[in-house]
Amino acid sequence: MSEVMYQYDGTLDGFLCCVYESYVYKEIPAAFCCDEDPLSLFEVRTVITQPAYSQRVSRGIASRSPKALAVVRRSFLTCLPDKELHIYEFIRKLLAEGAGFMRDLSNPVCYPLYKAIRHINGEVEKLRGFVRFSDRNGVLGAEIEPKNRVLPLLRGHFCQRYANEHFFIYDRTHRELLLYANGRSRISEVDSFQPALPEGEELYYRSLWKQFFQSVTIQERENPRCQNTFLPKRYRGVMTEFLPLEYEKERQAEHPSLPDTAER
Repeated sequence: MSEVMYQYDGTLDGFLCCVYESYVYKEIPAAFCCDEDPLSLFEVRTVITQPAYSQRVSRGIASRSPKALAVVRRSFLTCLPDKELHIYEFIRKLLAEGAGFMRDLSNPVCYPLYKAIRHINGEVEKLRGFVRFSDRNGVLGAEIEPKNRVLPLLRGHFCQRYANEHFFIYDRTHRELLLYANGRSRISEVDSFQPALPEGEELYYRSLWKQFFQSVTIQERENPRCQNTFLPKRYRGVMTEFLPLEYEKERQAEHPSLPDTAER
């Protein structure tokens, strides 16, 4: 039997259609890819996303274990290398043996997925507190750089928290944009997105926030190791309190009428 690479659109529905076709053709894919023009030594099979097929696979998984379906959905959002192969192996074992193996956390089929899920859960929990919004012409905007595709998991939290606002959260890593307005939200893929730089009062309040952050710091009790544990450095590139002061100074030069907080 020749080895086959399944090419799909990168969505969960598309992946579940790959699972469906693997059973139809009675073959086990050697790899999965989302590239439009993949370079592979394997035969490439293009799988068209059809909701009826993906729903059929979802129902089959849920009938054996609703928890298994939750594992599939969440692990698909992770940054686990070759996640499709791991999830595919998990689904095959579930359909063949039932859900009993899921109780063994050290099972080689389960362990990589459970570990990846713990990682994304931790990242989501941190970002609920680390996301920093700025006022951009009456719209709240934030940028994040997560390792995992966290926007679908952050969506409910921020839509409920800012139910009366208009806001967006841009995921630089995966080029995804969460938009919320008038009680409706949508996550879209964007090829390029460059939010306007904050200006006016927003710059003033940013400077005030950073001054507050610095003023409450007790130098004698500074503990970088502890801070790095609770606030890893990779989150700081988009957090207001860690942006360099030179940023505000440059903007001050562009807007001389802006209050100079350095003299306050």
